[in-house]
Amino acid sequence: MACKFGSIAVIVATLLASPCARAQTKSAPTGTWLTQAGDARVKVSKCGGGICGVIVGLKEPIDPATGKPQIDDKNPNPTLAKRPVIGLSLFSGMLPAGPDKWSGPIYNADDGNSYNSHISVSGPDTLRVEGCVGALCGGETWTRVGR
Repeated sequence: MACKFGSIAVIVATLLASPCARAQTKSAPTGTWLTQAGDARVKVSKCGGGICGVIVGLKEPIDPATGKPQIDDKNPNPTLAKRPVIGLSLFSGMLPAGPDKWSGPIYNADDGNSYNSHISVSGPDTLRVEGCVGALCGGETWTRVGR
């Protein structure tokens, strides 16, 4: 009898632990992330009821053409095109859209445009960032920097 009870106890313990183990495979999106290309570090933090992301570092912080800090020169607004890229907000107030997922507009400094976006935690140290224009979507995976 003790053997059967022990087996049942192990099965019950395993079943009860499984959701916790699965929940621990993902983590909060807050922290600093390296973009897929490795050209920028983005700090994601909680803001309001959602999350915000700000560029906190660049692989090449100095523009080789000017010898000055990189600016948002792809932005079509002449005033905004003069702002520094480090400190630039890529998204603010991205709202929860399900478990481990947030949605809202995201700014792409590579082309100066904003896109509808979804961000999801795909693992403890990976963040999936996707943007769409109409039916065309694309995305990349960011990697957590440090812990």
